[in-house]
Amino acid sequence: MPSAVTPQRRSRENSSGEEGSQSSDAGGSSTKRARINLNGDARPTSQSPVLPNGYRTNGAGELQQETLRAGKSKSKHQPGSIVRVKLANFVTYTAVEFLPGPSLNMVIGPNGTGKSTLVCAICLGLGWGPQHLGRAKDVSEFVKHGEQEATIEIELAGDPKRHRRNPVIKCNIKRENNKSTFSVDGKPSNKKAVIELCKSFTIQIDNLCQFLPQDKVVEFAAMTPVELLRSTQRAVAPQEMLDMHDELKEHRQKQRSIQAKAQADQDALDNLENRQRMQADDVQRMRDREVIKERVRLMEGLRPFLAYREAKKDFGKAKDRKQKAIKDLDDLKNEVEPSLRAVSAKEAYQKQIEAVTNARRKVVSDAEKTADNIDRKLQTLLGRKGELEAEADAEVKAGRETRNDIKRFQGFISTLKRRIDEEQPDLDVSGYNERIRGKQKAMDEASQKVMELKRQQGDNNARRKGRQERILQAEKELQNLESQAGQRENKLRQASQDTFKAWEWIKEHQDQFEKPVFGPPMVECSVADPRYVDQIETLLQRGQMLMITCQTKNDFKKLGDILHDRLHLAEINMQHMTGTLADFPPPIDRDQLRRYGLTGWALDYITGPEPVMAMLCANVRLERTGVGDQDTTPEQFELLQNSPIENWVTKKSSYKIIRRREYGPSATSTNVRDVWRAQVWTNQPIDMGAMRDLQENIEGWTREITECESQFATAQKEIEELRDTIRATQEEIRDLQTEKAGKQKLLSEYRALPTKLAQQEEKLATAQQSISELRQRLREIKEKQEQITQERAEAAIDYVTAVETLQARHLEVYEAEIMLIEAESDLAALEEKNAAQKEMLVLRQREVEHLDKEVKELKEKAARLLNKAKELLAVVEANEDTALHDHIQTLSEDQTSEKLEEEIESEKARLELMHEGSDRGVIKEFETREKRISTLKANLEGLREELEQAGERIQGVRERWEPELDRLVGLISRSFGENMKEIGCAGEVG
Repeated sequence: MPSAVTPQRRSRENSSGEEGSQSSDAGGSSTKRARINLNGDARPTSQSPVLPNGYRTNGAGELQQETLRAGKSKSKHQPGSIVRVKLANFVTYTAVEFLPGPSLNMVIGPNGTGKSTLVCAICLGLGWGPQHLGRAKDVSEFVKHGEQEATIEIELAGDPKRHRRNPVIKCNIKRENNKSTFSVDGKPSNKKAVIELCKSFTIQIDNLCQFLPQDKVVEFAAMTPVELLRSTQRAVAPQEMLDMHDELKEHRQKQRSIQAKAQADQDALDNLENRQRMQADDVQRMRDREVIKERVRLMEGLRPFLAYREAKKDFGKAKDRKQKAIKDLDDLKNEVEPSLRAVSAKEAYQKQIEAVTNARRKVVSDAEKTADNIDRKLQTLLGRKGELEAEADAEVKAGRETRNDIKRFQGFISTLKRRIDEEQPDLDVSGYNERIRGKQKAMDEASQKVMELKRQQGDNNARRKGRQERILQAEKELQNLESQAGQRENKLRQASQDTFKAWEWIKEHQDQFEKPVFGPPMVECSVADPRYVDQIETLLQRGQMLMITCQTKNDFKKLGDILHDRLHLAEINMQHMTGTLADFPPPIDRDQLRRYGLTGWALDYITGPEPVMAMLCANVRLERTGVGDQDTTPEQFELLQNSPIENWVTKKSSYKIIRRREYGPSATSTNVRDVWRAQVWTNQPIDMGAMRDLQENIEGWTREITECESQFATAQKEIEELRDTIRATQEEIRDLQTEKAGKQKLLSEYRALPTKLAQQEEKLATAQQSISELRQRLREIKEKQEQITQERAEAAIDYVTAVETLQARHLEVYEAEIMLIEAESDLAALEEKNAAQKEMLVLRQREVEHLDKEVKELKEKAARLLNKAKELLAVVEANEDTALHDHIQTLSEDQTSEKLEEEIESEKARLELMHEGSDRGVIKEFETREKRISTLKANLEGLREELEQAGERIQGVRERWEPELDRLVGLISRSFGENMKEIGCAGEVG
């Protein structure tokens, strides 16, 4: 198997060699280091080439393909071992073929000669992805620089039982779409099928114990012993051992789970039993309290029944008292009956006189009402007479107005008849309409022409503005061509239109940011010494040359939102930089730097704003990159390799040292590339051809603007003339319409004269008819006045008669009232004589009423208590409260509510002497905990049995698995020792 060395990821901006190839000399660094040119081909730095064994150089320095064969071996290839690897355009190889031997294979060579490339080819060619190499992310990065497709062909030793010939896997990698295609034995296949074929040979690229690339060594070193054992078994053990190992882990995991559960249950059981012991006394005391509380509850339940029994007894006693009071009342009534009879006769006489008096008073009242009615009738007739007089006056006034109307109507009729006899006015409506339409049409044509001229003016104005904008842009470009800053901005626009637009916007809106925002180094920076411009530009990539620098996070976020969301610019490079140049000190001073043949640091030769310079230091490390004006000699290279300097650039080459500290101080590699010619920071002469083109364009656009302005003025003059014509036409149309309307009004009035005459004649006839009707209404009013006068006389006679009758009735009332006074006096004297007997009778009557009310209240109270007792009894039976039910049934006859309350108070006093406790649910918690203890004991017994069974299963699997594992380790150790012996080393696997 080849050495586990893989290439470093190559930059997309420029082609570089294998930065991470391991040196073959573990004890020190060789003075012959391989460099990588821009085509990705290796070329030595000294006279003698250091290349893979499969390459030789011809006279022109071109690489020729040669097959690399391993030494001959007597053994045969095992099924699944690599027989042949053929590469084309893969990383640094143009074409190469490897023929590994059937035993141990070692690939030895200096850095940059392609050892790791072979490892990468095996991984990708067998279907696995670049993630298993720990380097490049995309397979397209493994295609040789300058080529579009790479090919990997791997031949595996076949299994005679399954294959008639060795399987050949071919992988094609295309740079364009970053895809890989596979074929097996010349037939198209897919990645999944290739991986399944490899797995059938127990090839495991994803197993670090079988395939260990250089960049996965750290990951391998971090693996735990369990992970190493698992990976080792995957690599060399049969599936049965893996299954037994998994089964053993599963049983052990279950055993630990059961042990943890048993320990948790035991801890819980100990805790619960301890708590039970601590609460036992409190629980017993609380249970005693519960017994007393139960007795109190039962006694309180007897209250309604005792209350009903006592209420029933009180009702019986009250009923007896009521019957006795009624009998006493009846006896008293019989005793005072003769005296009361005389009082009753006097009362009857007094009531009879009072009834006569009331009747006579009613007659007087009726007579008064009759007289009042007659008086109101007289007043009504008087008011009606006044109304008729006013009505007659109104009719007379209306007659005078009607006679005046008749005279006015007769005058109108005479005038209308004279106007009808006159000649009818002449009016030619169609002629007026034709003249108005002609004027309107001429005005519309003039308006249409005005609109057309305005549209032409708008087009000329837009054309003029467009030419003015072009002139301004051309003048700006012309000014830029004449200045160095302008030339750089032109280069920025050529390099990235989006970045150029962004920088133009930033310059116009600097006031919107918290701190100044700096443009790309391409326009902000410059190289002071033109001798070093090529070296400085070689150090910077395109993205770094276009980087926009913000000094605050808010400015960075705000600018990003504006450029992407508002301006929709895609190719934008931005960075938030808060550091200063003081944060980037050089590793050594300049005196030491000159010892290595370097004249200064890259930071010394470039000038610009400090935030931009700090950004370049953070990204390119200008303060740690040396610059020289002469090529580096081997002695200087040796010194630089052991110095703190990792990057430097000379007149022709750029150097970068990569140190692998995890492999020791000597594990280094060097990346070398050519210095290219500067394209940005150069002082190029002015492009006179571009300047002439801009000047000619400005002159032509100026002539076009003058022509547009002349056309605009001509059109404006014509528009004013047309507007004057339109205004004059509008006046003529208004005059014609006014003349036409006047004649139409006269004709309409003449044609309406017969209708008006008929209306006036009709009004005259109506007024004459009103005069006749007026005379009739006046006669009717006079008749009504005579009738009212007669009715007033009759009413006056009736009023006198009513007054005389009223006087007679008043005399009768006075007589009856005198008799009533005498009767009331006799009744009062008799009542005073029998007052004592009557008072006794009233008292007895009130006593009966009071006892009757008491009986009713006691009856209602007993009924309520009975219902309450029944409800309580129903609840007791529904809740199956046998204790309270039995207590009710055994209620003694001599028990009273007073005794019951004394017993309840006694028991409550005992409760107060006993401490209630802090938790009313302690008893329930105690009982629940007791059940939990029983459950835990049962669970622990079951878990102990499960632990015994798990231990037996683990022991059974270990007895089968451990001997096989020991045998496998011994086999690996012997094979490892034999291979080490073949290369003159000793070793074993413990």
